[in-house]
Amino acid sequence: MRLVEEREPCMQPSFLMCSPEYFEVAYEINPWMSLERKVHRDQAMKQWQAYYELLTGKLGVRVELLKPVSGLPDLVFTANGGIARGRLFIRGNFRHKERQGEEAHYEAWFRTHKYDVKILDRALCFEGEGDALFQGDNLYTGFQFRSDVEAHDRVAGYLRADYHALELCDKRFYHLDTCFAPLNEKTALVFFEAFEAYAQIVLWENVPDPIVVPEEEAVRFACNAVSADSWVVIPDGCPKTAAELEKRGYDVYSLDFSEFMKAGGAAKCLALRL
Repeated sequence: MRLVEEREPCMQPSFLMCSPEYFEVAYEINPWMSLERKVHRDQAMKQWQAYYELLTGKLGVRVELLKPVSGLPDLVFTANGGIARGRLFIRGNFRHKERQGEEAHYEAWFRTHKYDVKILDRALCFEGEGDALFQGDNLYTGFQFRSDVEAHDRVAGYLRADYHALELCDKRFYHLDTCFAPLNEKTALVFFEAFEAYAQIVLWENVPDPIVVPEEEAVRFACNAVSADSWVVIPDGCPKTAAELEKRGYDVYSLDFSEFMKAGGAAKCLALRL
């Protein structure tokens, strides 16, 4: 019997996405970005559209759309804009000035859609689901490169959640969602080497069924995944990770996110869970 059939069924998630009309690598704020690696925008649009159609078509997911804005090329990575839980939205405070122009657009969208919007003190950097992910009721946060641990204390307070603060140590994995993907209350994709030693211990002690992602697939953003009860979307070229997921009964959809990887993102970065 497939393991996913033994779990309690859950509602399909819904997401906020933003099409990549203005997506490009216009600056360098993480190790993946290089002004010499030009984005092929037509190809990026095809990749995004294939992802959008998979989610809204075959997988039956509701996707809301944020309007793209010229001059904000990373607005396509909606997961960084904040974190939503119920009707509460905690807006992100981006560390780099290149992305701070995105903040008003997230705030406006969530206010228009009648969310209770919380905004942290400007001095506290917080990059949304990029560095804050729930596994069941357990909140995990990543800090060092983009988000401040002090910000997570405020975020957890708004969410009324206890949290595990995980220190990141590899600049390639600058956000938590590049090296950790909770799939259900027991299982998560983890690239352990992206975490400081104590954070690794926290993960081993608290994640009942970690899928250990090898480095060659971690750098293909295997952990930057989106999932629901019975399916997972990951970047292509991650056969070991896909095999482990299939052993656990998941339907695995491997898509081409190569254009978005030029800016350091893949499936999860492109979808903010609502």
